Formats: sequence, C-alpha cells, structure tokens
Amino acid sequence: MKVVFHIDELEKWTETANNVKNLLKEPEKIAIIVLINGKAIKGYLAAENQAFIATEGVTFHACNNAMRANNITKEQLPEDVVVVPAGVLDLIELQAQGYAYIKP
Repeated sequence: MKVVFHIDELEKWTETANNVKNLLKEPEKIAIIVLINGKAIKGYLAAENQAFIATEGVTFHACNNAMRANNITKEQLPEDVVVVPAGVLDLIELQAQGYAYIKP
C-alpha cells in the first residue's frame, strides 16, 4: 500500500505525526509520503517537528512554490526533504501512481 499525507495548515503537523506513527505500527509495509505546502511549509523550520521529519520509512516533500512564498530555501530544510515544483501537481501525480490521499 501507498499513502500520501497532505499538510497545508501549520497546526496539522502534530495530528499528522500521530497518524503516521500509528500507521507505522501496522505489520504491512506501507510507503508513506508527507507533502507540505501552503503556510504549513514553515513547519519544516520548527524544532518540535524535527523528530517527526527524521522518522524512518517516511519521505517528506516540500512545495517549492510555498517555499518561495515564505522565503524558505532548500538549505534551510532538513537534509532528506524532497523539494517538488508544485505541491498540488505532486499530489495529482502521487494519486495517479496509486497513493491514497489523507488530509488530517
């Protein structure tokens, strides 16, 4: 199974982290991507989100449009974050690849 979690509200980081942690407890292997866009992009810079961002088995995507709008550079992001040109396009492509869409 494959799933993409979509965060576009800064206050949804914690809820998403809890959802992902619960999903990782399942015995079945699940590919998990967390896509961040909109104002939530600032969450990449918050100290309280760093442990979640470092979660093994989870890939994080950052919308370049949101980064630009919020004056965030690739160098400011945690090392393994994948920058995508547009978050909405990334969601479309992931769903076309069979990823289930979850928006906490």
